[in-house]
This record gives sequence, C-alpha cells and structure tokens, in this order.
Amino acid sequence: MSGIDKTPVDQTVNLSLCGFEGDRQGDTSKHGGPEKAVHHYPFDHYAVWRNELGGHSLLTKPGAFGENLTTIGLTEETVAIGDVFRLGTSIIEVSQGRQPCWRLNVRFGLATMAKQVQRTGRTGWYYRVLETGAVRPEDRLVLTDRKQADWTLSRIWHAFYVNTLDYRELGGIANLPQLADGWRRYALRRLETGQVEDWSRRLGEVSDADMIDKSAAKSDFF
Repeated sequence: MSGIDKTPVDQTVNLSLCGFEGDRQGDTSKHGGPEKAVHHYPFDHYAVWRNELGGHSLLTKPGAFGENLTTIGLTEETVAIGDVFRLGTSIIEVSQGRQPCWRLNVRFGLATMAKQVQRTGRTGWYYRVLETGAVRPEDRLVLTDRKQADWTLSRIWHAFYVNTLDYRELGGIANLPQLADGWRRYALRRLETGQVEDWSRRLGEVSDADMIDKSAAKSDFF
C-alpha cells in the first residue's frame, strides 16, 4: 500500500500536526508523522526529469513524486533546515530532506528511480507544523524566518550522500536543533562508528529475502 499517488485539491484543506486532512501513508513506520507532516517537491525539477527520462507521462503535472506542495522558485539549493513559512493560516518549518525509497521505482516503472533521485539531490523536503491552520490551493508560501541559513538542504544532502564521512560536516549536522531527530542521530552514528549506513534496501536494490542481519550502524533510515 502507498499514498504516493497524489491528486490536486480544489478546496480548503485543514493542516494538522501530522499533515493535511485526507492525506494518508501506506507505511506509517517509515512515512508521515510530525517530522514529515508535509512533503514539498519543486516543480522546477520536472523539466530536468522530463529531459532525462524521455518525457515520462507522470511528469506532465505535479504530484509525480507524492508531494503535498509544489512551487516554482524554491529548491534544495536555496531552502535551509529551520526555514519557517506561512502557508494559509498555518506555520510550517523545514525539518529534513526527503530520502527516496523503492516506491518511486514502482511509481515510475523504473528500477533505478529512487537511486537517481538520491544521486541528483533533487529529493524535495519535509516540514513539521508549528501552527495548525487551513490552506487553500491558491495560497502562497511566505518565508517568515531563517534559523540556519548556511545549512541548506543541498549541503546536508552532500554530507549524507557524496562526502559521506566528512566529520566536520557531520558534527555540524548532529548539532542542528531544527533538524529532525532521526537525521541528527545518523550523523552521530557515523561519527561514532566511521561507517555509512546501507541504502540498498531503501532504494530497492535488494529484496527482503536477500537482506542479511546488519548492525544498527548499517541500518537504512528515512
């Protein structure tokens, strides 16, 4: 089961601490919850994906990546952890980047889609809800506060997936109070163990039957 197949709304929707009214997740152990209440994916990326994937039918309109929000003009290069936005009558705060999983492979009919999303850094991100409220389709995201402007989502992506054992960067990530607790714990774990967690199961590169028991230092995370 999955809630990745999103469709546009045409009326006001209430936003609670755990997300939009009517939104659902198929696997609530890995998806949803207060730290991943709202998923944002930039529509700016769609043209690049169309070029790379040869005009995939899902990329003709927003919702292909299971996002709750899409915009023009905000990307991982410019948005930072702890950025606070007003959306309708609600207030939301950037909590973490998205870690793509194998459901994207199924969604796009492409076995490497999750891996490509991770590799490119075109991942999107999540918000926690600071103040609940109501959101209309025509409402705009309005930036109201920047708490960690240097810690863009792109910078954190680079530390997690490119230069994976940069201890200075990992130390900074572990001490970001606005970053989701799970992500801070994984930065700490890398610092303590000198190991990078295994991503293969999350990305759909191996099946459950192929998995062997791994230590906590090598578990996948979301």
